[in-house]
This record gives sequence, structure tokens and C-alpha cells, in this order.
Amino acid sequence: MEILTECPACKTDQFKPFLSCKDNTVSRETFQIVACQNCGFKFTNPRPEESKLGDYYKSEKYISHSNSSKGLINSIYQFVRKYTLIKKLQLVERTNYGKEKTLLDIGCGTGEFLNICKNAKWKTFGIEPGNEARKYALENYFLDVKDESALKDFPDNHFEIITLWHVLEHVSKLEERILELKRLLKKDGNLIIAVPNCASLDAKIYGQFWAAYDLPRHLYHFTPKDIEFIFSKHEMKVSRILPMRFDSFYVSLLSEKYKHGKSNFIRACWNGFRSNLNAIKSEQEFSSQIYIIRNK
Repeated sequence: MEILTECPACKTDQFKPFLSCKDNTVSRETFQIVACQNCGFKFTNPRPEESKLGDYYKSEKYISHSNSSKGLINSIYQFVRKYTLIKKLQLVERTNYGKEKTLLDIGCGTGEFLNICKNAKWKTFGIEPGNEARKYALENYFLDVKDESALKDFPDNHFEIITLWHVLEHVSKLEERILELKRLLKKDGNLIIAVPNCASLDAKIYGQFWAAYDLPRHLYHFTPKDIEFIFSKHEMKVSRILPMRFDSFYVSLLSEKYKHGKSNFIRACWNGFRSNLNAIKSEQEFSSQIYIIRNK
């Protein structure tokens, strides 16, 4: 196991236990989340060594890598994804303001988002560390998808848009990755990043059973304040924060299963609705949120 001795956000060395959560997807092991006593950032510590992290993704339950439709939860996920793919493309088009249509999707999984962008005449590139997911994207959609090692081969100031859909929380070397993103983006280019929000009401309702903690695959547990702070250190500014309203329902369904042994559809929908209603009142408390981040 790797033990972090400083906060990934502010680099101080004082943190305290926050929550212990079981890996309900693969290993059934229990992992610890700590909170920085200086900036409040929450992160998994200790965590599996980087070379061992891939072992914790080897499950059909991990939907972005398996593309499975088995079971109620996966079926709902696939149904909603078809709608959200269109919305993501529309967001990318609006954010680009008619500039050159160059897009890099990091953590592209099995390639569905990249494919819809390619069909909309974007020049697309993908990065995917999972061998099976990368193979699926190559063989089914004929996409230009490479391993993470290929990031260093792209020239500086190359992309107008870089997207990371529920990926940043998985990255082992957070600051190195942000510096790499800044290098790859054109001036005034945009990052579009989606991450879970551990300040949401559904996170508070489910506590250690909240599915979006997803230990140990999620190494960091962001709030809007964290995202703004971490990127501001690298002269990148959050220009907009948008909700992912479906996530509270999907996450609540999974959380119900983890907490009670089976999914209670009605209770999950109620808790998802409560979370979204609370978020509308507070403006930045949705279960997952999209951050548009401009490179200065």
C-alpha cells in the first residue's frame, strides 16, 4: 500500500481520519478516507500502489470498462447514457465557440463519447489505460485511442477541448496530470471535467455506503471549493459549474444495494430527488458536477 505524507491539494502534512468504506465492487477490502486539516481536501490514504490499481477495475460491475447491460442498475445506466452522450456533445459544441474542433478525451473507456464527437466532425483522440476498454473502442468505433503513455507525445498547446468524464478522481499523480493538461491545452482552451461531489446531500445520507466514494478506485473526493483551489494554482479558472442531475438517482440505487443488500428503487429515487432539490437551493451541491475550466 502507498501512504501519502502530504495533502495532494495544499501539500501540508496534517490530516485526520474521515471515513472508512468497503470496496463493494471487486475486493471487499476496507479503505480509509482522510481529510486535510489545513484545506479540508479528502483523499484515500493509504491506497493501493499505482502498479496494483488496475486489479481493482477487473469486474463486470465496473460499467465504463465492461459496457455490460446485465441487471437493473446497468440497464438504467445504459439507457441514461444514450441521452447524456447527446447532451455532452452539445456542451462541447457550446463551449468551443466555433474554434478548431480538436478534442482529447482522457479515460475514454469503451469510446461512446468519442464516437459521437467523431460523427459530429470533431478531430478526436482518446486516452484509455484499460486494455479491454481500449480494444473495444478501437475495434467497434475505429477510434484513435492510446495508452496513457501517449500523453507525452502530443505537442504543446494542441487541443481546444480536453474532457475527463469521471476520471480525475482516478488519477494517481494529480498535480502532474493537471500540469500535463495545461501543457496540452491551447491558450483560452477549455477543460471539461466531471467528478462526484462529496458535499452533496446523497453523500451525507449514505455516508460510508455512498457509491461515489468507490474506494479504492476513487483516490480523491472533490467539492467545488477543492476544484477551484487546485486549478487556480496553475492559472486555470472555473468559468461554469453544471449539474449532472441523473447521477444522484444512479448513485442512490447503488448505495441502497451497498447499505441494505439490495436496491430499493422507490427509496433510491426519493433520496436522489431530495439531493437534487437540496442542490437547486444551494446551487453547487449536486451529486456529480461538470466544471468548465478555462486555461488562462
